[in-house]
Amino acid sequence: MSRQELIEQIKKKKSFLCVGLDPDINKIPQFLRSYPDPIFEFNKRIIDATRDLCIAYKPNAAFYEAYGIKGLQSLIDTYKYLPKDCLSIIDAKRGDIGNTSDKYAKAFFDEQSGGMSFDAITITPYMGNDSVTPYLAYEGKWVIILALTSSVGSKDFQYLQTGDGYLYENVIKKANTWAGADRIMYVVGATKSTEFTNIREYAPDNFLLVPGVGAQGGSLEEVCKYGMTKDCGLIVNSSRSILYAGNGEDFADAARAEALSLQQQMQVELEKAGVI
Repeated sequence: MSRQELIEQIKKKKSFLCVGLDPDINKIPQFLRSYPDPIFEFNKRIIDATRDLCIAYKPNAAFYEAYGIKGLQSLIDTYKYLPKDCLSIIDAKRGDIGNTSDKYAKAFFDEQSGGMSFDAITITPYMGNDSVTPYLAYEGKWVIILALTSSVGSKDFQYLQTGDGYLYENVIKKANTWAGADRIMYVVGATKSTEFTNIREYAPDNFLLVPGVGAQGGSLEEVCKYGMTKDCGLIVNSSRSILYAGNGEDFADAARAEALSLQQQMQVELEKAGVI
Protein backbone atom coordinates (compact mmCIF):
# COMPACT_ATOMS: atom_id res chain seq x y z
CA MET A 1 0.00 0.00 0.00
CA SER A 2 1.42 3.36 -1.06
CA ARG A 3 1.39 6.50 1.05
CA GLN A 4 -1.37 8.02 -1.10
CA GLU A 5 -3.49 4.88 -0.84
CA LEU A 6 -3.08 4.95 2.94
CA ILE A 7 -4.17 8.58 3.10
CA GLU A 8 -7.19 7.79 0.92
CA GLN A 9 -8.24 4.97 3.27
CA ILE A 10 -7.94 7.29 6.28
CA LYS A 11 -10.22 9.83 4.60
CA LYS A 12 -12.66 7.21 3.33
CA LYS A 13 -13.06 5.41 6.66
CA LYS A 14 -12.62 8.56 8.77
CA SER A 15 -10.23 6.53 10.87
CA PHE A 16 -6.54 5.99 11.53
CA LEU A 17 -7.09 2.93 13.71
CA CYS A 18 -4.81 -0.08 13.61
CA VAL A 19 -6.03 -3.24 15.30
CA GLY A 20 -3.22 -5.23 16.88
CA LEU A 21 -3.77 -8.95 16.43
CA ASP A 22 -1.98 -10.28 19.52
CA PRO A 23 -4.01 -13.37 20.45
CA ASP A 24 -3.30 -15.03 23.78
CA ILE A 25 -4.67 -18.58 23.91
CA ASN A 26 -5.33 -18.10 27.64
CA LYS A 27 -7.48 -15.02 27.05
CA ILE A 28 -9.52 -15.86 23.98
CA PRO A 29 -13.09 -17.11 24.62
CA GLN A 30 -13.23 -20.69 25.85
CA PHE A 31 -15.68 -21.86 23.17
CA LEU A 32 -13.14 -21.15 20.40
CA ARG A 33 -10.79 -23.82 21.71
CA SER A 34 -12.89 -26.53 20.08
CA TYR A 35 -11.94 -25.17 16.64
CA PRO A 36 -9.03 -26.73 14.71
CA ASP A 37 -7.15 -23.41 14.95
CA PRO A 38 -8.55 -21.29 17.81
CA ILE A 39 -6.11 -18.43 17.18
CA PHE A 40 -7.02 -18.05 13.52
CA GLU A 41 -10.74 -18.37 14.30
CA PHE A 42 -10.39 -15.62 16.91
CA ASN A 43 -8.49 -13.35 14.50
CA LYS A 44 -10.94 -14.00 11.68
CA ARG A 45 -13.92 -12.92 13.79
CA ILE A 46 -12.08 -9.81 15.04
CA ILE A 47 -11.22 -8.86 11.45
CA ASP A 48 -14.78 -9.41 10.24
CA ALA A 49 -16.08 -7.21 13.07
CA THR A 50 -13.66 -4.30 12.55
CA ARG A 51 -12.58 -4.20 8.90
CA ASP A 52 -14.74 -1.18 8.02
CA LEU A 53 -13.54 0.78 11.07
CA CYS A 54 -9.76 0.47 10.78
CA ILE A 55 -7.09 1.17 8.18
CA ALA A 56 -4.46 -1.31 9.37
CA TYR A 57 -3.92 -4.62 11.14
CA LYS A 58 -0.77 -5.49 13.05
CA PRO A 59 -0.10 -9.08 14.08
CA ASN A 60 2.73 -9.31 16.63
CA ALA A 61 5.01 -12.15 15.51
CA ALA A 62 5.83 -13.26 19.07
CA PHE A 63 2.21 -14.21 19.76
CA TYR A 64 2.42 -16.75 16.93
CA GLU A 65 6.05 -17.89 17.15
CA ALA A 66 5.41 -18.91 20.77
CA TYR A 67 3.29 -21.81 19.44
CA GLY A 68 5.85 -23.17 17.00
CA ILE A 69 4.79 -24.53 13.61
CA LYS A 70 1.07 -24.32 14.45
CA GLY A 71 1.47 -20.68 15.45
CA LEU A 72 3.34 -19.88 12.24
CA GLN A 73 0.50 -21.42 10.23
CA SER A 74 -1.98 -19.29 12.19
CA LEU A 75 0.06 -16.21 11.25
CA ILE A 76 0.18 -17.16 7.57
CA ASP A 77 -3.57 -17.85 7.51
CA THR A 78 -4.22 -14.55 9.29
CA TYR A 79 -2.07 -12.67 6.76
CA LYS A 80 -4.03 -14.22 3.88
CA TYR A 81 -7.34 -13.24 5.50
CA LEU A 82 -6.44 -9.58 6.01
CA PRO A 83 -8.50 -7.13 3.93
CA LYS A 84 -6.60 -5.77 0.93
CA ASP A 85 -7.79 -2.22 1.64
CA CYS A 86 -5.99 -2.23 5.02
CA LEU A 87 -2.28 -1.77 5.62
CA SER A 88 -0.81 -5.05 6.85
CA ILE A 89 1.97 -4.65 9.43
CA ILE A 90 4.03 -7.46 10.90
CA ASP A 91 5.23 -6.36 14.30
CA ALA A 92 8.48 -8.32 14.34
CA LYS A 93 10.96 -5.75 15.74
CA ARG A 94 13.79 -7.49 13.91
CA GLY A 95 17.29 -6.03 14.00
CA ASP A 96 20.39 -7.87 12.85
CA ILE A 97 23.32 -7.70 10.43
CA GLY A 98 22.62 -7.38 6.73
CA ASN A 99 22.64 -11.01 5.58
CA THR A 100 20.39 -12.03 8.49
CA SER A 101 18.06 -9.09 7.90
CA ASP A 102 17.85 -10.19 4.29
CA LYS A 103 16.40 -13.52 5.44
CA TYR A 104 13.96 -11.85 7.83
CA ALA A 105 12.80 -9.62 4.98
CA LYS A 106 12.35 -12.66 2.76
CA ALA A 107 10.29 -14.39 5.45
CA PHE A 108 7.80 -11.53 5.79
CA PHE A 109 7.90 -9.82 2.37
CA ASP A 110 8.39 -12.68 -0.12
CA GLU A 111 5.17 -14.67 -0.30
CA GLN A 112 6.66 -17.38 -2.48
CA SER A 113 9.31 -18.03 0.15
CA GLY A 114 7.67 -17.42 3.53
CA GLY A 115 3.98 -17.53 2.66
CA MET A 116 3.50 -13.86 3.60
CA SER A 117 3.94 -10.47 1.96
CA PHE A 118 3.09 -7.85 4.56
CA ASP A 119 3.03 -4.18 3.57
CA ALA A 120 5.23 -3.15 6.49
CA ILE A 121 7.51 -4.44 9.24
CA THR A 122 8.70 -2.97 12.54
CA ILE A 123 12.49 -2.80 12.86
CA THR A 124 14.97 -2.18 15.67
CA PRO A 125 17.58 0.18 14.14
CA TYR A 126 20.42 -0.04 16.64
CA MET A 127 22.72 -2.08 14.39
CA GLY A 128 22.57 0.69 11.82
CA ASN A 129 22.05 1.06 8.11
CA ASP A 130 22.86 -2.49 7.04
CA SER A 131 20.21 -3.90 9.37
CA VAL A 132 17.49 -1.80 7.69
CA THR A 133 18.35 -1.55 3.99
CA PRO A 134 17.53 -5.21 3.15
CA TYR A 135 13.87 -4.42 3.89
CA LEU A 136 13.96 -1.25 1.79
CA ALA A 137 15.16 -3.37 -1.14
CA TYR A 138 11.57 -4.63 -1.47
CA GLU A 139 9.87 -2.02 -3.62
CA GLY A 140 6.70 -0.58 -2.14
CA LYS A 141 7.25 -2.02 1.34
CA TRP A 142 7.34 0.11 4.48
CA VAL A 143 9.93 -0.02 7.25
CA ILE A 144 8.65 1.12 10.65
CA ILE A 145 11.59 2.04 12.86
CA LEU A 146 11.45 2.05 16.65
CA ALA A 147 12.09 5.62 17.74
CA LEU A 148 10.57 6.34 21.16
CA THR A 149 8.68 3.67 23.05
CA SER A 150 6.19 3.77 25.91
CA SER A 151 8.14 1.28 27.98
CA VAL A 152 9.70 2.18 31.32
CA GLY A 153 13.02 0.99 29.90
CA SER A 154 12.96 3.69 27.20
CA LYS A 155 15.00 5.83 29.56
CA ASP A 156 17.86 3.31 29.52
CA PHE A 157 18.97 4.16 25.99
CA GLN A 158 16.48 6.25 24.00
CA TYR A 159 16.98 9.35 26.16
CA LEU A 160 20.75 9.14 26.34
CA GLN A 161 22.34 12.50 25.55
CA THR A 162 24.74 12.53 22.61
CA GLY A 163 26.70 15.43 21.19
CA ASP A 164 23.69 16.09 18.96
CA GLY A 165 20.60 15.62 21.11
CA TYR A 166 18.91 12.52 22.49
CA LEU A 167 19.74 9.13 20.98
CA TYR A 168 16.19 8.68 19.67
CA GLU A 169 16.47 12.03 17.84
CA ASN A 170 19.66 10.84 16.19
CA VAL A 171 17.95 7.61 15.14
CA ILE A 172 15.23 9.59 13.34
CA LYS A 173 17.64 12.02 11.69
CA LYS A 174 19.89 9.22 10.45
CA ALA A 175 17.08 6.96 9.27
CA ASN A 176 15.61 9.80 7.22
CA THR A 177 18.77 9.68 5.08
CA TRP A 178 18.03 6.05 4.15
CA ALA A 179 14.61 6.64 2.55
CA GLY A 180 11.79 9.18 2.42
CA ALA A 181 8.44 9.52 4.13
CA ASP A 182 6.90 7.25 1.50
CA ARG A 183 8.93 4.28 2.82
CA ILE A 184 9.79 4.95 6.46
CA MET A 185 7.52 5.32 9.48
CA TYR A 186 8.44 5.55 13.16
CA VAL A 187 7.08 3.91 16.30
CA VAL A 188 6.30 6.49 18.97
CA GLY A 189 4.46 5.47 22.14
CA ALA A 190 1.22 7.26 22.97
CA THR A 191 2.31 7.87 26.55
CA LYS A 192 5.07 10.11 25.12
CA SER A 193 2.51 12.46 23.54
CA THR A 194 4.23 15.71 24.58
CA GLU A 195 7.35 14.51 22.74
CA PHE A 196 5.47 14.48 19.44
CA THR A 197 6.14 18.20 18.88
CA ASN A 198 9.85 17.51 19.15
CA ILE A 199 9.65 14.43 16.91
CA ARG A 200 7.79 16.38 14.25
CA GLU A 201 10.81 18.70 13.97
CA TYR A 202 12.81 15.75 12.66
CA ALA A 203 10.03 13.75 11.00
CA PRO A 204 7.50 16.32 9.78
CA ASP A 205 5.96 14.14 7.07
CA ASN A 206 6.54 10.57 8.24
CA PHE A 207 3.65 8.48 9.47
CA LEU A 208 3.97 7.52 13.12
CA LEU A 209 2.76 4.16 14.38
CA VAL A 210 1.46 4.88 17.87
CA PRO A 211 0.85 2.05 20.35
CA GLY A 212 -0.32 2.69 23.88
CA VAL A 213 -3.82 4.16 23.40
CA GLY A 214 -6.40 2.28 25.42
CA ALA A 215 -5.21 -0.38 27.86
CA GLN A 216 -1.79 1.28 28.23
CA GLY A 217 -3.32 4.63 29.14
CA GLY A 218 -2.27 6.87 26.24
CA SER A 219 -4.53 9.81 25.34
CA LEU A 220 -5.80 9.90 21.75
CA GLU A 221 -6.60 13.62 22.04
CA GLU A 222 -3.06 14.41 23.23
CA VAL A 223 -1.48 12.30 20.48
CA CYS A 224 -3.51 14.14 17.84
CA LYS A 225 -2.84 17.56 19.37
CA TYR A 226 0.92 17.17 19.11
CA GLY A 227 1.39 14.60 16.34
CA MET A 228 -1.26 15.00 13.62
CA THR A 229 -0.30 16.47 10.23
CA LYS A 230 -2.29 17.70 7.22
CA ASP A 231 -2.26 14.10 5.93
CA CYS A 232 -3.09 12.75 9.40
CA GLY A 233 0.39 11.22 9.75
CA LEU A 234 -0.75 8.87 12.50
CA ILE A 235 -1.63 5.19 12.74
CA VAL A 236 -2.89 4.55 16.26
CA ASN A 237 -2.77 0.94 17.39
CA SER A 238 -5.10 -0.66 19.87
CA SER A 239 -4.80 -4.32 20.81
CA ARG A 240 -6.02 -5.54 24.19
CA SER A 241 -8.85 -3.04 24.64
CA ILE A 242 -10.42 -4.27 21.38
CA LEU A 243 -9.44 -7.95 21.37
CA TYR A 244 -10.59 -8.62 24.92
CA ALA A 245 -13.52 -6.22 25.20
CA GLY A 246 -15.65 -9.32 25.69
CA ASN A 247 -15.00 -12.99 26.42
CA GLY A 248 -18.27 -14.68 25.56
CA GLU A 249 -19.74 -15.86 22.29
CA ASP A 250 -20.48 -12.21 21.47
CA PHE A 251 -16.82 -11.18 21.89
CA ALA A 252 -16.64 -9.93 18.28
CA ASP A 253 -19.61 -7.60 18.87
CA ALA A 254 -17.87 -6.20 21.96
CA ALA A 255 -14.67 -5.75 19.92
CA ARG A 256 -16.61 -3.88 17.26
CA ALA A 257 -18.21 -1.59 19.83
CA GLU A 258 -14.78 -0.67 21.21
CA ALA A 259 -13.33 -0.15 17.72
CA LEU A 260 -16.35 1.97 16.75
CA SER A 261 -15.87 4.17 19.81
CA LEU A 262 -12.24 4.79 18.83
CA GLN A 263 -13.17 5.41 15.18
CA GLN A 264 -15.74 7.99 16.21
CA GLN A 265 -13.18 9.77 18.38
CA MET A 266 -10.73 9.69 15.47
CA GLN A 267 -13.31 11.18 13.12
CA VAL A 268 -13.68 14.14 15.49
CA GLU A 269 -9.91 14.65 15.55
CA LEU A 270 -9.63 14.38 11.75
CA GLU A 271 -12.39 16.94 11.29
CA LYS A 272 -10.82 19.22 13.89
CA ALA A 273 -7.48 19.11 12.04
CA GLY A 274 -9.09 19.65 8.62
CA VAL A 275 -7.89 16.31 7.25
CA ILE A 276 -11.45 15.39 6.26
